[in-house]
Amino acid sequence: MKITRQKHAKKHLGFFRNNFGVREPYQILLDGTFCQAALRGRIQLREQLPRYLMGETQLCTTRCVLKELETLGKDLYGAKLIAQKCQVRNCPHFKNAVSGSECLLSMIEEGNPHHYFVATQDQNLSMKVRKKPGVPLMFIIQNTIVLDKPSPKTVAFVKAVESGQLVSVHEKQSIKQLKEEQGLVKNPEQRRRKKHKKISGPNPLSCLKKKKKAQDTKSSASEKKRKRKRIRNRSISKVLSEKQNAE
Repeated sequence: MKITRQKHAKKHLGFFRNNFGVREPYQILLDGTFCQAALRGRIQLREQLPRYLMGETQLCTTRCVLKELETLGKDLYGAKLIAQKCQVRNCPHFKNAVSGSECLLSMIEEGNPHHYFVATQDQNLSMKVRKKPGVPLMFIIQNTIVLDKPSPKTVAFVKAVESGQLVSVHEKQSIKQLKEEQGLVKNPEQRRRKKHKKISGPNPLSCLKKKKKAQDTKSSASEKKRKRKRIRNRSISKVLSEKQNAE
């Protein structure tokens, strides 16, 4: 029974790896219901998950999940202890916490770029996760961990990508990376550096040159005026001398 479960898990992991870029270490988001089920079934998650998935795993949760477990009281104290030992991932709800299910859904938005697994016993949350393509879903049945097969939404998305109707998030990221390596797309950091290199305002040297030219024109105009005065003075003196000779 254990061998068949691992075969199914290997098959499903290969599907998500080839089509959505899921890779080790597998990041598994846990909610309070999954932690409670693991506690009741005496499942050692840190030991059994890597064996079942045949790879390195990271158990993760969010602040909203921890907050929710705190508000639920003593009945879920053991589940809260399990969740507190997980890595806490940053969620967008810094000021106002939301329910654990709503928070986990926000973590897999926009095509699940961080390749999170979602581990939950909440049926409502599971239905919503299955509607998002490319999100592996995990749950516990009869004290055993199960990786759910790809949902119909996920399979339909992969077929649309293969037919050329859609482009997956994984392909978009690889295309963008190739363009940056070939220099077809400029990084925003380089654009910012170029903006800082630009010189604002006029060149001070050009201003000095303009002032010199203005001074030269003024001096030449004053010299012309002096010459004109000299010419006038000479002409007046000639007229006076001629009058004196005539007399």
